[in-house]
This record gives sequence, structure tokens and C-alpha cells, in this order.
Amino acid sequence: MADRNADLRLENLTKRFGDFVAVDDLSLTVPNGSFFALLGPSGCGKTTTLRMVAGLEDPTDGRVLIGEDDITHLRPYKRPVNTVFQSYALFPHLTIFENVAFGLRRRGVKDYQQKTRDMLELVELGGYGDRKPGQLSGGQQQRVALGRALINEPGVLLLDEPLGALDLKLRRQMQIELKRIQTEIEVTFVHVTHDQEEAMTMADTIAVMNNGVIEQMGAPADLYENPVTTFVANFLGQSNLVRADVIDTAGGDVVVDCHGQKLRLAASRSHAAGRSAWLGVRPEKVFVAASEAEDHTGVNVLTGGRVTDVSFVGVSTQYLVATPWGQELMVFEQNTGRRPAFRNGDEVDLMWAPEHTFLLDADQDAHAGLMTPEDIE
Repeated sequence: MADRNADLRLENLTKRFGDFVAVDDLSLTVPNGSFFALLGPSGCGKTTTLRMVAGLEDPTDGRVLIGEDDITHLRPYKRPVNTVFQSYALFPHLTIFENVAFGLRRRGVKDYQQKTRDMLELVELGGYGDRKPGQLSGGQQQRVALGRALINEPGVLLLDEPLGALDLKLRRQMQIELKRIQTEIEVTFVHVTHDQEEAMTMADTIAVMNNGVIEQMGAPADLYENPVTTFVANFLGQSNLVRADVIDTAGGDVVVDCHGQKLRLAASRSHAAGRSAWLGVRPEKVFVAASEAEDHTGVNVLTGGRVTDVSFVGVSTQYLVATPWGQELMVFEQNTGRRPAFRNGDEVDLMWAPEHTFLLDADQDAHAGLMTPEDIE
């Protein structure tokens, strides 16, 4: 039996369906006790990867290991792994207590009653044991499914879009609850989702997948603040990407020419190999200023903008600003009440700190990673 208290490792994992490569030579390590997210659009290979870890899909090539134990060809029930699906898959004729206790009773565990009561308390359903699944809300049913999986003490818990059937408010509540439970029991969670906010809210580490490979992997803040590809820049939040030419790489900074205006960034945030690049900045990092009205010292500035759209969304105001070369850039500004909002047609400058700038290869598609309705089905 594989060690339940060990890292999950995927080595050169590949899955082909005929000529289609769903997962392409994937290697990664999920540290024991961590909350790990596989994030990407529909068809990127994340669910296929999860199914290979669960034993529900056989790899074409590569290995799945827990610690040093190769579980690639073990039957699903022999793996120290349990899966929670979006559909819950509860037994409607059994009570909540019986649903959670099912795995223990099947294995002949004698003290299953106390273990089941403890698990119901952990998932905050202590008073619901006598009810049937049909009497619970969607969020409560998801807690039952979670408890039923965790009571088997898996080394790795796999979560396949577990919150996808919940409404927005419930989804946010369950994000907090899942993270609380994972932190409390220190079981490795591997969470598959297309929801960027969900991944960033819960995961210690995110692997952003696209076309069967990992585009970038790291802590949520690192991926968001310093993306290395246009796909990650667009898929994980929103980005302004503007064509620029690198003109100086001496010292610790990189200087670029952006449509005749010089901008600066740290060399550690430059991921462009050639002279031509995409300069990127997140919309919430940009400050709108009345044209020629602010001190530009120490900041990056694009002058000559014109406001083309103003959208009030409560906590923030979202602007579209047309540049002199015709591109519209996004700005998300917090509604602090510090000054009146700008209006359509106002002449403005756009400013942001050099440390919020990143640079990407110009041979990448600037639209890669932008979400469409098909991506989230």
C-alpha cells in the first residue's frame, strides 16, 4: 500500500485519445498536505490528469507516484485517493449519517459510528445525520460528499469542479470552508477548476494548464503579479497588453519604447527573449490622471489618452481609455470618493508603477487565454 503521507508525483504523464493529445508529457510534484489547483479552460487536460491520478483513466505514457510508490496501474480502490465530483453522487435513499459512514461500514470498521459523528462535525453537519440528501441545500450536499470522501482517510483528495453546481454566494462560502477543512486535517487536496477566483482563493499552488501542458505554476500571487505567458496574463484575471520594443537591458531594469514613450520595468519581470515584446499591466494597477495634471516622477506614463467608456460597478469604476494609436486600455479604479469620476471624452494620462509592469514575448497571441462561454461549460 502506498504511503498516505507522501508527495504526489506525476512523471512524464501523457494521455492520447487517438491522434488527440489530451495531456502532454506532464511532470509535477504536489507536496504532501498542500492545497493544489489545476486551473484551465474546458479541454485543457486538467480533468483527464485528475482521472489518471484517481485510476479512472490509464496513462498512455508516464507514471503516477505517491512518495516512491508507483500507483500508475493500481485499481482505483487500492489507491490512497478519493474523489469528490460536481454531481455529489450521494445515495438518495440513505440518511446523511449512512452516506458518510458508507465506506467505513463497507470495510468493516467497528467504530464507524463515532468516526462518522466526528466527520459530520468537521463538515458542520452535526445536526443533520437523520436527514436525507433531498432535504439539504446544494452546499450542504457538497459537504456530505466531502465528508464521505474524507472519512476514508485518503492521502490525496481529488476535487473535480466540486463547486460548479452551486450559486455564487454558496460557492464563495464553500471556498472558505474547503480551505478551512484542508488546513485542519492537513490532507493533500488536488482541485480541478476553470474558475480563477476559486483557485486563487483556496490553493497554495496553482498550475495553469493549456492544451495539455502547464503554462506556469506557482503561488497565486506570483502567477497573477508576474505572468510569463500571454495565456496566463489573460486567463488569470485581465491584462492590458501593448506592443513595445526593448531599447535597453543594462543594469537591473529594462527600458522599452511603447509607441514613442519610454517605460521601465525590473529585469526579473521581463520574459521576452527578443527586441519586440508585449508590455503588460493589470487594470487595477493603472491610475487615471487629468492630462498633464499629475507629477510623473518615478512612474510609467502613457500620455494622450481619451476616456471612451465609464462603468460604475459599486466598489470600483471601470474605464476604457483610447490611446493615440487606437488601442483601448482598461482601468479599474477603487471608488474611494477621493475625487470625482472622469467622463466620456475627458483627456487623460495613464500612470502605474514600474514594479507592476511585465514583459512577454511578442510572438505569443495577445488574445490567448481570454475566456469565452465555451471555455466554462
